[in-house]
Amino acid sequence: MYLKHGFGRAAAIAALMAGTAPVAVMAETPADTLVIADAIDDIVSIDPHEAFEFSGVDLNNNVYDTLIELDPTRPGELVPGLAESWEVSEDGTTYTFKIKSGITFSSGNPLTAEDAAGSLRRVVKLNKTPAFILTQFGLTPENVDQMITFEGDTVTLKTDKAYAPSFVYNCLTAGVANIVDMKTVMANEVDGDMGNAWLKANSAGTGAYVLKSFKPNQGYVLEARQGHWRGDAKIKNVFMQHVPEGATQRLLLEKGDIDIGRELTPTDIAGLEGNADIKVQSDVGGQIYYLALNQKKAELANPKVQEAMRWAVDYAGMTDSILKGQWVVHQAFLPQGFLGALTETPYSLDLEKAKALMAESGVTLPLEVKFTVRNNQERMDIATSLQNTFAQIGINLVLDVGDGAQGLAVYRGRQHEMTLQTWGPDYPDPHTNASTFASNPDNSDEANATGYLAWRTAWDPGAEINAETDAAVVEKDTEKRKAMYEDLQVKVRDNSAFIFMFQQARQDAMRANVSGFYAGGATDSASYWTVTK
Repeated sequence: MYLKHGFGRAAAIAALMAGTAPVAVMAETPADTLVIADAIDDIVSIDPHEAFEFSGVDLNNNVYDTLIELDPTRPGELVPGLAESWEVSEDGTTYTFKIKSGITFSSGNPLTAEDAAGSLRRVVKLNKTPAFILTQFGLTPENVDQMITFEGDTVTLKTDKAYAPSFVYNCLTAGVANIVDMKTVMANEVDGDMGNAWLKANSAGTGAYVLKSFKPNQGYVLEARQGHWRGDAKIKNVFMQHVPEGATQRLLLEKGDIDIGRELTPTDIAGLEGNADIKVQSDVGGQIYYLALNQKKAELANPKVQEAMRWAVDYAGMTDSILKGQWVVHQAFLPQGFLGALTETPYSLDLEKAKALMAESGVTLPLEVKFTVRNNQERMDIATSLQNTFAQIGINLVLDVGDGAQGLAVYRGRQHEMTLQTWGPDYPDPHTNASTFASNPDNSDEANATGYLAWRTAWDPGAEINAETDAAVVEKDTEKRKAMYEDLQVKVRDNSAFIFMFQQARQDAMRANVSGFYAGGATDSASYWTVTK
């Protein structure tokens, strides 16, 4: 569904709210309405305790709140959300949160500690995809009522052991920890689903907006609440429309039919240069592009070969051309924006150094390596660049091309030799990536530990790195914890089966009169309540 020039936008918005698909609008959006075009066909559910895809979490970030929040104006900083204060016991296993008074849900029901505790319990009992973010603290459907309790205005969370407090707090900012109006949700329970079906088409939050309509693969409408605890949203309505094509978004943006386009390609962005009515806002995302070298192939386990490969990647050349505006050079497993993330990029294209390392490696040249790549244009462009530069140092990459599911099946089965992959963090804490790139408790085939990327590529980090990863997640001193992740990243960057290349960049194009839009960076989701026009 996208909107064409010629009809009234107000009628189009009303049509979506009424459940029919709008087909056309006039240029220039209403002053009280933010119109966004994005690809939202990734949404599986908008129940905040099930949603785990980018578009659904973006929606929920504006409809619900968490006990602890990430302030979009202060990236990475933890601030009070629905809890006005929190503390942890001396033994590090009991967390208490004091709930703010005077906050109401969109139904008018007051927010209580019972709602907060019930919401977190609901996550564990529903046990949908993102539940692991909370269950990793030892919570189960059987024990959660004893582990998460409430009394008066206080919620208590007990964990199975002492973790770094920053780890627990960061996880509680994730979308899965959104607090819902339990009275309203449970009043709409069907067959023991705890309101899951109802929340796939309705909202029950304390957020700045209320869901008025949602049509999968079409769009949604949000309406601002009066008297939100943060202060009222600046824009009354948010109208999201599913427009997956960047060229179509660009056309709508140029006509003034939308305020923000979120799927424009580098070509589309370049085509907007010089248009005074449109501006482009850059941000980083959380995904990392990397190469994984299967350590079952002896030549790829050779440290000299690994280092040679790091000097044979044309990082700058790709980000200045085929990846311009979409990815930036990044050579560590933590994205910028995370605690302890490294910004230094010590590797660059140096074919002479790479050739010398290959000579020192003792492997027979040319070395033939099967290269598993997903069949989309961006990845094929990267693969072509790598084929070219690697060939110059004696490594012939033989492409093994398939769709995403095929490539993942090969990778998860440890059947690749080298593969090009991306990885995005599951929650805004460094353990989310450290636990998969720098940890592999059992490297045997029998372990079938596909959740560990190190296991997938048959890389054993060794006792020291495994122990350091385990230690970092329980370190109470945040500065010490930060230093531990910095050290881990250097070790994995320079001596592992991974070659880290790029971090996701975002470019959102918008009308020149739009201000205050936050895309969420690497750790958060989009914020609409801060936007003005």
